Amino acid sequence: MLCNDSRTRNSRHRFIHRAFSLVELMVVMVILGMLAGLVAVRTRGYLIQSKQNVAKFEIAEFVKAVDSFYALNSRYPTTDEGLEILTEPTSSNPEPILKKIPMDPWKNPYEYVSPGSTQPFEIVSLGADGREGGEGENRDFSSESLDEDDA
Repeated sequence: MLCNDSRTRNSRHRFIHRAFSLVELMVVMVILGMLAGLVAVRTRGYLIQSKQNVAKFEIAEFVKAVDSFYALNSRYPTTDEGLEILTEPTSSNPEPILKKIPMDPWKNPYEYVSPGSTQPFEIVSLGADGREGGEGENRDFSSESLDEDDA
């Protein structure tokens, strides 16, 4: 009986030594928190870059649509007409060139100006802040700078 009692005590003692201490659990939680933070920062960078790539792609598509409008009408849309005229049927083209004008990836409208500073027109996305100028996430993208961005 004494032997049986000592076995029970030893198995409890082993069970206690196999469990994690509070300090070990806290260290693991801190390490996991640091890894989660690193992943979040990296993911945010990819998200920003993907939104910028979408803005560049959409501006390039608008440029093609404005060039198509020019080919059909022998003129570029005016600033007052804006990109919206590309969604309307015209006498020379019963089907609209674009179905709709999307907002930029930051939910701001694209701006259209004719004439542009160096070209017949300019299409601009004002970046995440929705204001002119900026760097990083707030960087502006325009049809005039598309070639520079690809270089």
